[in-house]
Formats: sequence, C-alpha cells, structure tokens
Amino acid sequence: MKKGFLKKGFAIVSLAILVLALAACGNSATNEAAPEKTAEKTAQSSIDAIKERGVVRVAVFSDKPPFGYIDENGQSQGYDIVLAKRIAKDLLGDESKVEFVLTEAQNRVDVLKSDKVDITLANFTVTPERSEQVDFANPYMKVAIGVASPKNAPITSVEQLEGQKLLINKGTTAETYFMKNHPGVEQVKYDQNTETFEALKDGRGSALAHDNTLLYAWVKENPDFTVAIKELGSLDYIAPAVKKGNKELLDWLNNELETLGQEQFFHKAYDETLKSHFGEEISADDVVVEGVAQQ
Repeated sequence: MKKGFLKKGFAIVSLAILVLALAACGNSATNEAAPEKTAEKTAQSSIDAIKERGVVRVAVFSDKPPFGYIDENGQSQGYDIVLAKRIAKDLLGDESKVEFVLTEAQNRVDVLKSDKVDITLANFTVTPERSEQVDFANPYMKVAIGVASPKNAPITSVEQLEGQKLLINKGTTAETYFMKNHPGVEQVKYDQNTETFEALKDGRGSALAHDNTLLYAWVKENPDFTVAIKELGSLDYIAPAVKKGNKELLDWLNNELETLGQEQFFHKAYDETLKSHFGEEISADDVVVEGVAQQ
C-alpha cells in the first residue's frame, strides 16, 4: 500500500510540473505576441483617435504666404490651409474641425514624432533624409531651390556667391543643398521666414535661397528684388507627412489625395490662393501636382 501511494504521489507531482511548464510556455508566447498586438491596435486606432478627439491636428506655417500664414484677423490662410480644411471635412464631416499647430521649418519632423500633430503640411519637401524619419503621402506640389537677390546686384550663378553671405532658413532643403554642394558659401541662418527676408532687405546678405515657389511670390510683392537663379538641384515634391509607421492614416491620405486629384482640387486651390501672388508668368501646371504618386 505504501508503495502504491508513493507511485500515485509521484504521478501527481509529475503532472503538476507538466501543467506549470505548459502554462509558462503559454504565458511566454502570449507575452511575446503582446507587443505586436499592441502595436497593431495602435496603428489601427489612429483615425479613431482623431474622430474621438473631434479635430485633426495639422502643422502649418504662420509666416510663409501664400502657402501658410496668419491674416490680419489672426486666421490661418493659404494653399496648405485650404487642403487641411478639406481633409477635416472629408475625415470629420466639417472643415472647421481642424486644429492648426504653427511650426517652424526645423520642427516639422519633431511635431510628428512627439504626437503634437497628426499631419504635417507646412510646405514640406520630400527628401530621402526626411523619409527615414516620417512617412510622406502622395505629393500635391512641385518645387526647386531658387535664389533671390537685389535687382541692382543680381546673383545669376552660384559661383558669384563664393565669399558672399547667403541667407537661409534652418531646416530647409536649401540649407542642405548648399551644405552638401557648395560648402564654401557662407550661410547666415534664421529660424523664421520673416527674419530671413528682412535680412535680405536690410542688406545682411547678398542673396537668399529658398523654395522657388515662395520666392516668386515674395519678389512680386518686393519688386526691388528678383529670382535670377530659378532652379538649383533636382525638381522636388511637397507632400503631407505622418508619423513613421502610421500606415492607416497614410493610406487614408493617399486615397484622399487621389480623389481630390480627380476633381482637380489643387488647380482650384491654386486659383484661389496662389495665382494672384505669382502673376501671369507662372501657371498652375508649373506648381501643382494632382495628388498622384511620382515615380
């Protein structure tokens, strides 16, 4: 009887050990899968989070007319603003359900990484370096780097900038281009567009490099200056950006942009916000992309 009791006890202990081992394996598998499920849930809920919040948060400029600026009534206006309002209308049913978060050029990536905004517009040029940090949707504009200078002392070639001061905005493609391709050109850098253009007016530099589309608009309002160098480097594209890995919102934006392109939304937005700033020498086709991916 004692021998049988020992056998039975041993069997019970063995079974208990087996159950515990299986439970541990199950917990391990569950724990390993949990981060993936959590990440998946987070990605899938990004649009729901916007809807629950009741507004879509969009990073825009406050001082880059005609793309994003504050008018005399304290309201955001411009080409990017028109797009942001349409996104709010199609996502939330009301164009007023957008919260404009004002940003500087060098902060356009950071506001996405820190979840301060859902989308960055802010005249954001697509580059390989930026694409490593954020996800860009389809483009809605094309642009190149230009150089503005006084009409009475025009800069017509990059070679003329050697030994001169070039005014630049921090965090722009112009800054990167000149650092890589013309390191001998002295850059004087500013945070805000208004500061940079005031510096050009005050003669603190011989020229100013920026997106040519912005320069065309600025010299029209400041006829003592000209864009004597209209294009440097390659043709680039401007597109909305979302936080890296936010595939749900990225896919929604791409579908939205393609739909808007079919109705020629961006040509209409050009006529509404940009045409009067550029004049007759620039056409919508020089600037606009109707929301389709570029090869």
